[in-house]
Amino acid sequence: MAADAQAGVRVAIEPRETGFVARVTIDNSARLNIVGSALMMDFIDKVTALGAREDLRAVVVTGAGHRAFIGGADIHEMAALDRALAREFITRLHRMCAALRDLPVPAIARISGYALGAGLEVAAACDLRIAATNAVFGMPEVRVGIPSVIEAALLPGLIGWGRTRELLLLGETVDAETALRWGLVERVVPADGLDAAVEACLAVLLKAGPRAVRLQKKLIRQWEELPVGRAIAAGIDSFTEAYATDEPSRLMRAFLERRRS
Repeated sequence: MAADAQAGVRVAIEPRETGFVARVTIDNSARLNIVGSALMMDFIDKVTALGAREDLRAVVVTGAGHRAFIGGADIHEMAALDRALAREFITRLHRMCAALRDLPVPAIARISGYALGAGLEVAAACDLRIAATNAVFGMPEVRVGIPSVIEAALLPGLIGWGRTRELLLLGETVDAETALRWGLVERVVPADGLDAAVEACLAVLLKAGPRAVRLQKKLIRQWEELPVGRAIAAGIDSFTEAYATDEPSRLMRAFLERRRS
């Protein structure tokens, strides 16, 4: 716990023409950015505060250094848990992932190095994942006597049940190219091009209507839990809600003007 107490979460707010982008860095690089309770709470507090910003357009989540995105949860802390403390610990980790899913704007995982256990769950909780070729993914929990839980439940939606079973039951790791082929990440680039790839993604995202993007993320979250009929009905509500401001008419007029020019 002493090392975890020295770790922390850094937030940098970057102004852009249409709002702000936040970069959230998990800074525990001496220990592969593993997360213990203190760091989890720091992350939850800071990401939740970001979600209240009306001028926020996107959040980029990464780990300090190049060796790890998040190397996992703190095994020293977990080894000392009892049943009651275990529930508190894993609920805290879930809240860390939920803070990203609850953001009203897209969260982009910038992944270099290890994304294991809790790290893969945090990545899965993001909306988009961009990885360097040195990235390594895995859910090794069964090898230390615990199941993979909480946001590991998102993995079947990304990679299917068979590959989820392979990751969770065998506890083996996969490389970045395999993760891309499986659909675990959206893009893989050389390590020296990782920041440029994130910037390219942001550039496209920032061209979209800010309110439309927020409505879209909210609707996708609803789709994850609704049967098809209700998901379609939610889409009709979301489309209607988009016209509560002039954003659709303004952006559509601009689009038509560009086509005419």
